[in-house]
Amino acid sequence: MTKLTKTMHRWMAFAAVGTLASVMAPAVAFADTTSVQAIPQGVGPGVLQQASYFGDTDPSTPVTVDLVMKLQNQGQLAQFIDQTTTPGRGFRQYLSTNSFASQYAPNPQIASAIQTYLRAYGIQSTVYSDKLVITATGTAGQFNKAFNISLMNASLHGRKFHATKTPPQAPSSIANSILCILGLTNYSDFASQAVKPLTTSGSTEPNAALAPSALMPSDLEQQYDVTPLYKQGATGQGQTIGIVTLADFNPSDAQYFWNYNHIQTKANRIHVYDVDGGSGLSEADGSDETSLDVEQSGALAPQADINVYVGPNSDTGFVDAFAKAISDDAVQELSTSWGESETAIASAVQQNLETPQYAQVFNQLFMEAAAQGISTFAAAGDDGAYAATSDSVETYNLSVLNPADSPYITAAGGTTLPVLEAAQFGVTKERAWGFDYLYPFLAQLGYPPLNPYSFTGGGGGFSTVFATPDYQQGVSGVNHFTAVQWWTPSADGTSTTFNANPQIVTGTGSGRNLPDLSMNADPESGYSVYFSLPIADGSSDLDTGWSQYGGTSFVAPQLAGLSALINSADHTQVGFWNPQIYRFAQQKNSPLHPLDDTGTSNDNIYYTGTAGTIYNQATGLGTPDVAQLANNFR
Repeated sequence: MTKLTKTMHRWMAFAAVGTLASVMAPAVAFADTTSVQAIPQGVGPGVLQQASYFGDTDPSTPVTVDLVMKLQNQGQLAQFIDQTTTPGRGFRQYLSTNSFASQYAPNPQIASAIQTYLRAYGIQSTVYSDKLVITATGTAGQFNKAFNISLMNASLHGRKFHATKTPPQAPSSIANSILCILGLTNYSDFASQAVKPLTTSGSTEPNAALAPSALMPSDLEQQYDVTPLYKQGATGQGQTIGIVTLADFNPSDAQYFWNYNHIQTKANRIHVYDVDGGSGLSEADGSDETSLDVEQSGALAPQADINVYVGPNSDTGFVDAFAKAISDDAVQELSTSWGESETAIASAVQQNLETPQYAQVFNQLFMEAAAQGISTFAAAGDDGAYAATSDSVETYNLSVLNPADSPYITAAGGTTLPVLEAAQFGVTKERAWGFDYLYPFLAQLGYPPLNPYSFTGGGGGFSTVFATPDYQQGVSGVNHFTAVQWWTPSADGTSTTFNANPQIVTGTGSGRNLPDLSMNADPESGYSVYFSLPIADGSSDLDTGWSQYGGTSFVAPQLAGLSALINSADHTQVGFWNPQIYRFAQQKNSPLHPLDDTGTSNDNIYYTGTAGTIYNQATGLGTPDVAQLANNFR
């Protein structure tokens, strides 16, 4: 899809608790400044300092806040996850949510003490069963008093929100236990990772008269060797796929899509959970994203159930959607196609203005998912190596997408296939997705070198928040790169210069390398989507029909569907993919095929392949042979 303004995340946490008396006496605690402690917020100083403020927020304004508890025994948890993904003792022996909470969440008395403290100000709260997230609802006035802040109305880049310029505070007995508070500032910059082809009309509306001419699930099945699993009788039976999204949709669209493709699906398989009230009844921006997630994952695993967790487009909405999906422990696969650049987080961390709690909130949840045996996937992004070009304030420095940057999620990258429009522009074999192959065409159309399509491609690069995980260490190509220098950013990243004859450069990097593996994501070799825009009464409007899209937002749900298919074929629960697929990639007869050509025929607008290496930052470990991958997972 085109770059839609959709994204999600944020978090909170707690750990130790003092005497209950001190928790129940907030007024006295604030009077004694030695017992008061600041708590990190989820939104960085870059937003708070640049925003314009114009008066206090009405004290009666409803506010929803997440308090994220600090994960306990994190090193021990990492070892446990490693055991579940390594053949031998503990292999695929997962935890229930209750077992996870008892071993890795703070003492339940801590959450009870925090709830008691909030109740003293009239704030109601609930605790997720994993005991990592407390969601609190109250008014602006109540939160002002509880956390010694002053919520104000603000605006930044045309977006209106409420915020507090001063950090929230609470008695140390509580603050010591809190990783982060999300929602006191409700600014968000989430975006779905879907792109519409340049060579079709500029509209993102579906066309009822348009016959679907783009790729269908059957094309994916042939391209990536999925068909043998169906011949074995695998259909995704006994599996439940989870989709985390920030936009509503019409479930009937998915059923129409499957019927059109003659896919025999399980009846009544879609279950929608509105988290924090859902995205809003009239939410149209992004409904196509949710539709394609359900259509693609469900087509590949036709007998699997599908749980769709729909949250509002806010930090608390995104976190709570993940928290419900993971703590309910009802899915074996989980996918999201939303994200935002690491740039704002990383710059604040590098300047010692903020610690990485923001990303750690998601990372904690994904560690829980791995411990519970949930295979989790996230779109790596659609801006090539320059994820920050989709930020509210564009920067042209190299960047990757959150939450795909977590070491405990499988980051889904993108390729281009030599079909449809892509073939007409000279693509002759599968390559890293990067719209540089369209640069000559764009020049003919009169587009300047710097245009909306200049930085479109499969997301990839190096995280500045998370270290290189153990499973990537020692893999050839990890932390080394070859790149095509199409663009030279200025020192401050606010401008860039186009290089018509780009040089090939090499170098080293550090941090978590993205993506992990890739499949077709280019809209020019894209997929058919059928969708309609939801309206308030639950029906759909007249904008109904077919369209052609691409984006890594296809790859993430496709991998979730394939994971369900593999589980049903192997009669197992694969769990966290990454340690396993990196191990497979280093073995003989690897089920993953590296795209290691070097140069402008195989780059994501920067990173390209290096001959003979297993990994590169444009396409990760490469593309899967799904039938062979299933054999390796056995």
